[in-house]
Amino acid sequence: MMIPRRSFLMTSLFTLAGVPAQAGDAWEALRAGRAFVLLRHALAPGTGDPAGMQLGDCSTQRNLSDEGRAQASRIGALFRDEGIKRAAVYSSEWCRCLDTARLMELGPVSPQPLLNSFFGKPENGREQTEALRQWLSAYSYTSGRPLILVTHQVNITGLTSIVPRSGELVFATMSGVGETDVIGRQSTGA
Repeated sequence: MMIPRRSFLMTSLFTLAGVPAQAGDAWEALRAGRAFVLLRHALAPGTGDPAGMQLGDCSTQRNLSDEGRAQASRIGALFRDEGIKRAAVYSSEWCRCLDTARLMELGPVSPQPLLNSFFGKPENGREQTEALRQWLSAYSYTSGRPLILVTHQVNITGLTSIVPRSGELVFATMSGVGETDVIGRQSTGA
């Protein structure tokens, strides 16, 4: 039996990441509302933000490059290829995250401050991660749409201990005790 290229790539990535090789299961869990995706924003060259960064003013922030905008569009196409045409999309209020979320074209994007970066204030990380964990534990999947959270490396690392690449998908579930369980990963390249 021939394995579809996408499944082979996902299986290889999961194996390299030390995650069980169940690519189809991760996408199926997402479609069924048993899992969610944490997505690190698409390619935005640099680290952190310039001094004086202000939410709501993209000119003061590190933003997506042309390659990052194209990557965000490809990520949206990947979701559609996997049968997900609409999703409940929440995003950090940083422009690079909001732009990634919008360019995926999977539905309206809802800003969620719990997804905002704490890179510049690491002392806030533990409290913010715990608040996000509680929000996820209480999240209701009644919309019938898969849940996608567009955020930053520090937020994903705080929740999962994984250091994702730009545009990487981390599939996860919440256990009954509020712990995050990673069930898969997929790199989307730059």
